[in-house]
Amino acid sequence: MTSSMNTAELRGFRETQRLAYDCAEAIAARLVPGVTEREAARMQRDWLRERGVRDWFHLPFAWFGDRTAFTGFRVPLDFFPTARRLEPGMPFILDLAPVRGGYTADVGYAGCLGANPLHDRLLSDLAAHRELILHEVRERRPLREIYEDVERLMVRQGYVNRHRAYPFGVIAHKVDRLRERRWSPRLFGFGTQALKGLASDALRGHREGWSPLWSPHRRSDHPPHPGLWAVEPHLGFRGTGVKFEELLVVTDSRDHEESAFWLDDDLPHVRRRQEERTAV
Repeated sequence: MTSSMNTAELRGFRETQRLAYDCAEAIAARLVPGVTEREAARMQRDWLRERGVRDWFHLPFAWFGDRTAFTGFRVPLDFFPTARRLEPGMPFILDLAPVRGGYTADVGYAGCLGANPLHDRLLSDLAAHRELILHEVRERRPLREIYEDVERLMVRQGYVNRHRAYPFGVIAHKVDRLRERRWSPRLFGFGTQALKGLASDALRGHREGWSPLWSPHRRSDHPPHPGLWAVEPHLGFRGTGVKFEELLVVTDSRDHEESAFWLDDDLPHVRRRQEERTAV
């Protein structure tokens, strides 16, 4: 266990993450042709508010079609939901980050409206990145080097790294527990509590030689720092994008398996991988 996190706290983060994935699966099941990204984002907000969510790391996003691969994204506003309508066979990604009871989750769910063999292939290939990231974090490789290894794997698979399109090119960011509030102000869709937490981590990390943003830049040239990391490798191929996002626990334990582990192995993309292996 980390020096600053106990079993009860991990349970709180796990419950919020499961709530977020339950939301993603519920909304994905309700998507039909003609639904817009804005409507899908609002459906996620409403579903979570009905279940007690009042604060957010960021408000829900929805991306349809080639926007799942961030085609044409140039400025931060391009990430926000649009009037793009869902069509049969079209991929989609739901990205939501609720805070409940002070516990934050940040999840990404990739789906498709109907059959799409290319989308299935990308989802299958995405699983190798989850395994690679965990292995190399346990080896205490510098985050910058792990980032580069993930990108090299994508290239070998024939894909393009789309998390480079995120602000600062991040593949992950740190997540901390927040003070519970009934409502928190937001700035450009992000909760101000969460932004303050990241800023505080950035200042402390600057003094101590680490960064709360896992990026391809020199500031990430350090071993994994203990805590919770929301990790989101994002593959792109010819206008189709897929990703997962989930919490990785990094500890200061000398035990190999306890030094890092995914917070929860009962998630949609993990179950999908297990079903594929069982079918072989």
